[in-house]
Amino acid sequence: MELHDIWFAVIAVLWTGYFFLEGFDFGVGVLTRLLARDRGERRVLINTIGPVWDGNEVWLLTAAGGTFAAFPDWYATLFSGFYLPLLAVLVCLIVRGVAFEYRAKRTEDAWQDRWEKALFVTSLLPAFLWGVVFANIVRGVPVDGRKNYAGGLGDLFGPYALLGGLVTLTLFTFHGALFTALKTTGDIRPRARRLAVALGLACAALTALFLAWTQAHSGDVWSLGASVIAVAALLGAVAVDAAGREGWAFALSGAAVAATVAALFLALFPDVMPSSLDPRWSLTAENAASSPYTLRIMTWCAALATPVVMLYQGWTYWVFRKRIGTRHIAENH
Repeated sequence: MELHDIWFAVIAVLWTGYFFLEGFDFGVGVLTRLLARDRGERRVLINTIGPVWDGNEVWLLTAAGGTFAAFPDWYATLFSGFYLPLLAVLVCLIVRGVAFEYRAKRTEDAWQDRWEKALFVTSLLPAFLWGVVFANIVRGVPVDGRKNYAGGLGDLFGPYALLGGLVTLTLFTFHGALFTALKTTGDIRPRARRLAVALGLACAALTALFLAWTQAHSGDVWSLGASVIAVAALLGAVAVDAAGREGWAFALSGAAVAATVAALFLALFPDVMPSSLDPRWSLTAENAASSPYTLRIMTWCAALATPVVMLYQGWTYWVFRKRIGTRHIAENH
């Protein structure tokens, strides 16, 4: 296996880690309006992800940075062609971070309500737009012979891409509902479990349709296997959640996230950005990669740094592992 193939797999793993962690993070943000009944419950939901949300975003920085270093042509075409959707995601992440920090700076209801609404919107939009982006990457976009994106904004919002956006939105919200059930106590916990059942069934149906469409377009036996695992994990998560096994349900929803990302990357390989104009103009893991020397240096750096980052982040989750409820929320001061 060549180094560029290994780094294609590494990029897939980094995106999997990001969607697993930031996925429930986005989901909890969406649930602040779908599940929480009052400000106290919204504060409980926000506090479940308060210690970890910024650490989760490290995976996005690593995935984007790894793509830039390992596949510069892929990075250039992706970020120029998908400029507006990715800019919208970036703005949402900035505003979302500000909402976490500034929501409690003042006690006025109007002030806190505005930031809580901002948190909801800036969780919902990225959850949808990431599905749109990756659906377009897998299906292919107009890339010309000079590796430039030759389409317009409307080309990024076809039926397949919109379905991909709905899949990631429902998948992340389902993942977030299970995380909420796992991390809360009191009345929020059973309501989160009940909502997760409905979200999980809807997500399983949408995911099955989306992955079947993907399989018909560019899938192989490996992507088919990952697709089957993804749908089975979703249905399993719904079943064990209904039985009250929140830990297993969250683990299975995480497995569904990982299997869905794996199915997309397996269907994409060996391309990294197929051209819908001419297959000969497609960007591949080989023709979009950096030099072998660059990839070797990156491999050593990743091998040394990645375990440290994962151990530190795992320790953070261990420290903040306890459940919280409205009784743990102090009055405004």
